[in-house]
Amino acid sequence: MFDSLYNPFILRVLYAVGGVILGIVAAIVTYKLFNHITNFQIPNELEKGNLAVGVVVCGIFIMIGLIVGMIIGLSIN
Repeated sequence: MFDSLYNPFILRVLYAVGGVILGIVAAIVTYKLFNHITNFQIPNELEKGNLAVGVVVCGIFIMIGLIVGMIIGLSIN
């Protein structure tokens, strides 16, 4: 029954899915921590059109993409 779980392809897919979930959780924690540390609220500043905060949020999204891409790439190889 569990022999199919030891298939290398299935293990790689499971590692990829787990890594993506872990990367997204890490990005959310980073966003919340950054929002807590700063003197302003990120959503309020984005509504005001603050470009610097937008660049920081963009950096967080790029971080998510890099983490997810790296995890998927490493787990498939």
